[in-house]
Amino acid sequence: MTAGPEILHDRLPADAVAFALPGTRPMPEGDWLRIDEAFHAQMVLRTQLIALRREDVIALDPRAIPAASELLDLVVAELVLRHGYRRKGDEIWRPDGVVLRLDPDDPLGSIGHLCQEDFCLLLPGETGHVLCGAVLCFPSSWMLSEKMGRDLTSIHGPVADYDGAMARRVQRLFDGVKVGHPLVRFNRLPQARGALYQPKSDRLPRRDHHPSLPFLRSERQVLLRLPTTRAVVFSIHTYLARSAA
Repeated sequence: MTAGPEILHDRLPADAVAFALPGTRPMPEGDWLRIDEAFHAQMVLRTQLIALRREDVIALDPRAIPAASELLDLVVAELVLRHGYRRKGDEIWRPDGVVLRLDPDDPLGSIGHLCQEDFCLLLPGETGHVLCGAVLCFPSSWMLSEKMGRDLTSIHGPVADYDGAMARRVQRLFDGVKVGHPLVRFNRLPQARGALYQPKSDRLPRRDHHPSLPFLRSERQVLLRLPTTRAVVFSIHTYLARSAA
């Protein structure tokens, strides 16, 4: 499967544009998952990717199965409470009329069909938090298969400014996130292509992102801790628009 069609937002949301980079702040109550004008097109692409490239976009370590199940319950509850989804037993109705069957034996696959966000699950390990599961349909220059089982420092190895001081700050952030007090941050990244699915191996050379590139990608990233398994969830809502430059 190729990178797929361009799925663009009219513009980046105001909070993404105004957010001071870098930085993390408390997430406003009730503003975890979002539905925007790209919902239908993004969900069509997610369905295609899960069907055709499942091994590339979904991975789950057996030790993270309880956390993935807890995350599915939390996502469903949030969507029903705040976003107009309807549930009856194992069936759930999305706002666009699509009816899905929730599969408790495939929690990340079920989540991948529900909403625009990607989700990563991290559990504490000997060297810090380790990526133990994810549904990642919209990667930006990284590959899930290369990051599974690795800690935060190893995951960010190719990032030029991710030095020892940065690694310690990020690890403290993951250690400190509290149940019921999620954190939010944004990034902004100029891109040459208007594609959401952009995997790239760490073995390939990284290129500088020139600000005059025609597209601007912004990820709204939320960190929250699951109350029962205590896993850290890293959710990603991806916006992609034409650059104003």
